[in-house]
Amino acid sequence: MAVNEDGDVAGSVSGGCVEGAVVHEALQCLEDNSRKIVTFGYSDDDAFAVGLTCGGTIHLFLEPLDW
Repeated sequence: MAVNEDGDVAGSVSGGCVEGAVVHEALQCLEDNSRKIVTFGYSDDDAFAVGLTCGGTIHLFLEPLDW
């Protein structure tokens, strides 16, 4: 997934429930020129209800990209 300073998005991480949170975190990284690891996870019982059909946990490394 790529996010620019205007919040435009190309690609996807999970195809669902965490996209908005990832965009928010990515915009913060761009603003602060920082890197971070973010984790999203749900119990197996809750995962399907929020769109993580496979359940589990997602760990993402976010960083600004200087082209």
